[in-house]
This record gives sequence, C-alpha cells and structure tokens, in this order.
Amino acid sequence: MNLKSVFSILLASSTIGLALAETKRPNILWIIAEDLSPFMGCYGDEINRSHTPHIDKLASEGVLFKRAYANAPVCSASRSSFITGAMQTTTGTHLHRSSRTTDGQVVPENLRIHLPKGMKTLPELMKAQGYFTFNNGKDDYNFHYDRRQLYDVGTKADYQAGMNGWQGNHAQHSRSWTKDVWSSRPDRNQPWFGQIQIQGGKGDRRYIKPSQKVNRASVTVPPYYPEAAAARKAWALHYDEVRGSDTQVEKIIEQLRLDGELDNTIVIFFSDHGSPSSLRHKQFCYEGGLHVPLMITGKHPSITRGKIVNDLVSLVDLTATTLALGGGDIPKYYEGRNLLAPKLPPADYVVGARDRCDYTIDMSRTIRTENMRYIRNYHTDRIMMQSQYRDDAPYTQEMWQLHREKKLNAYQEAHWFGVRPFEELYDLASDPNQVKNLATDPKHRSELHRHRKLLDGWSIRTDDKGVYQESPEHLRATYDLWMKKPYFKDLELNPEYKVFR
Repeated sequence: MNLKSVFSILLASSTIGLALAETKRPNILWIIAEDLSPFMGCYGDEINRSHTPHIDKLASEGVLFKRAYANAPVCSASRSSFITGAMQTTTGTHLHRSSRTTDGQVVPENLRIHLPKGMKTLPELMKAQGYFTFNNGKDDYNFHYDRRQLYDVGTKADYQAGMNGWQGNHAQHSRSWTKDVWSSRPDRNQPWFGQIQIQGGKGDRRYIKPSQKVNRASVTVPPYYPEAAAARKAWALHYDEVRGSDTQVEKIIEQLRLDGELDNTIVIFFSDHGSPSSLRHKQFCYEGGLHVPLMITGKHPSITRGKIVNDLVSLVDLTATTLALGGGDIPKYYEGRNLLAPKLPPADYVVGARDRCDYTIDMSRTIRTENMRYIRNYHTDRIMMQSQYRDDAPYTQEMWQLHREKKLNAYQEAHWFGVRPFEELYDLASDPNQVKNLATDPKHRSELHRHRKLLDGWSIRTDDKGVYQESPEHLRATYDLWMKKPYFKDLELNPEYKVFR
C-alpha cells in the first residue's frame, strides 16, 4: 500500500470520527429548585452576592435569563405546563393537586384529567428520540399518567405514585445524585434527559452552617409586609434557602464531573415558582410569585458563554428548548418557543395564571409586558388572607394579630383584608414592589386598555379552562383530600364546599 492510499484511509477515518463527534447528542439535565426566588448574586442581589458562587458560575458559563417567569405561582400547575409545553389553562391542568387521590390507589376514571388527544409529555418525546429518561424527585402533574411511559427508572412504589397523581419518584426527596439517574442507563453511550429536584425554598437551608445564615437585620422587608418579627424572619429565611440550594447545585455538578458526564451535558437550572415563605409570593400573580431563576449552560453551538438575556421568557419555553437541543421537532401544540433559536424575536408579553390552590378557591390572570404587570382578580370578595395551607405559619398568625390590633398601615390593611380590586396595573420600573395600583389612574387608561386586550385575546385564543367551573366530583375529591387533617374542620372554607359539610 503506497503512502497516498494510507493518507486517504487516515483522512477518511478522521472525517468519520469528526462527523460522529459532531452528531453526538448532548445529555440534558434539568435541576429544578422548588419554590425559589432569584435571590442570587447573578441576579444582582446584594445580600447574596458572594453567597451563591455555584449558581453564579452556571450563569457566567452559559446563558442567563434575567426575566424568566413561571406560568403559575404554584408547583403542580407550573409543572403540568412545562412538562407538556402548553399552558396549564389550555390543557385543563390548572387546578392544584387535581386528578389524584389520598389512598394510594389508581385514580378512578371520573376523577382523571387526561391530556388532549395526541399530546405527549416532554419525557415521552425525548424517549422517542432515543433518550434515556429519569426524574429523581416529584412529578406533581395534574393529569393522569403512567410513570413508566415517561421515565426509564423507578421502583414499583414510584410507578404507583405516578398512577395516583401524587409526588412521583422519591416523593420524600431522596436527594440522591447516584441512584436512578444517568448512571442507571444500561448503555453508557445513550444520551439522557433527566430531572433532579432539590428542595429550594422548602428546606435547602439545612445544608448551610449557622455562620453562613443571613443577618436578619440586614434584609429589607418589602412595604406590603408589616415591619414585624415573623415577617422579617420569613423574608430573611429565603436568603438562607437560596444559599443552601447553591450547595446542592455544587454537589450535582461535581457528581456529573466524577462520572465523566459533565463535558457532554447541558444543565438547565430553574425553579417552578417563587418563595413559599412570603405570603404574597407563592400562589399569587405578583412578581414574587412568578419571577424565577433560569440559566442554561453547556458546550453547545447554541449556548453563548456569558450571554445575558433581558427578554421576557416563561417556563413553557423550556419544553421547546429542551426538545430542540435533543434534535426533536417541536409539536404544533407547543405554546413555548426555543429560547436558543437564532434571531429569536423578543416576546411582547408572558402570561401567568392562578386557580384553586389546595382547597382555596380563587382565580387570577396576569400579563407581564416590558415594564408593566396587569392582574385581573375574578373573586374580589375573597380577601388575600382567606384560609389557605399556610394559616398556621407564624407570619400568617402575626398578620392576623396585627390586623386585630389595628397595627397595620392603611395600605397593608386594605391590601390584605379589604375587597380586592378587579384589576391591578403596576409600573415595574418605578414601582418594583407593586404597591401603587394604576388601574384607576386616568393617566394610564391607554395602558390599562392595552393589557385588557392582551389578556382577553389570549384567553379566547387558548380557551382558558379557568372560566369553566370545577365539577362537583373534583371539588368533593379536593374536600376529601384535606378533610382528615385536624385543623381543616374549623376552617372558614369557600362557599363552594358548603354542600359537603
């Protein structure tokens, strides 16, 4: 064999090798922090500026989305949206903790909520693309599903949990980075798409030392809360939760490195909604309930290191983005967009929706535009402090006590205990705390009409299922879900439940 032939063979071999390298699909990992607001250095938070180094590193090495929003301020509705690529209000999965039972049995047919015909969850679509899939934490989807169709690993108990619609795999939060994850796949060359759930605002503070906790005196309590001990403690607590989440991110990234998976893995870090330790954040349609951290990092042509995106995006966009990264075609029913697509035009607005949360029946819709937030409340007779799952929390009890003692200021009293406005409009540039409602200000009439039109158009176009009443069967199931709790029998419930008492 002459030198020319040898050279030709070597060239052909190297070309094939390059082609294989170029077509090797990336692994994709979602790190989902529960109930976590972006109190982080990379988001400009001064208190946590030097206390979230690992999250900040993810942001600096990838794409940071400064204005990312959940589509619902509560976990199950938000998760039902970003796992399907469609708004929860479109699919009828908007009611918190629906399509499930309390006894661990398969949900009876009359309580099942099925996704629209032809709609598949993201894990199912990724599996169809040849990906190994896993989720080492909760699902919490408001629709009926067989977990075995979504994920490739899990115990019998995990699959049973999926069938009854509860928390899903490792519902107790195993926090394992080595079990039922990428290392479980039989073929180490198979690409994987997985989810690791961390507790975020629900308990990650346990991972920091006492010396690492925030000085409560250093935090500024927003003006919609009273300057009181429990309110200040709750506000400071979330800084500690974020610091704890940072340590969890460090451990996950280190495990990827130890297992030799990091170089070919795209990491997407985000939260399902905002802080639970603040009464006006989780479950409400203000910035605090919907603004979430989001960053995408990894070695991929579409990921620009150190890029900061200030455009409005929402978590429903993650589904299309992830599917595109895996080489899949985006279904027509997807309502989100591929955030890493070249020359993606900015979104004019993002939408958020709050509906029944646990046993508390309420409904709000919100439109977030460039500088404004518009909120429409459909149950104005139900005060912000109506009975809910945090009634026993110290900051809730403190709020009621200050109300009884008439120690709240005029704004706080009206906001928390007064008749709620049907419409709220805030200029976020001048009023980031959203305490000055401009909906009745004649100077902002044109903005009010513009946002009304945006919301009405979206509602009609997507057939917002929140406008339809929940069936008596589902309301009864919700009532039964909570009635066994000791404090439930004494609560002042919404009138819809009177028929069951």
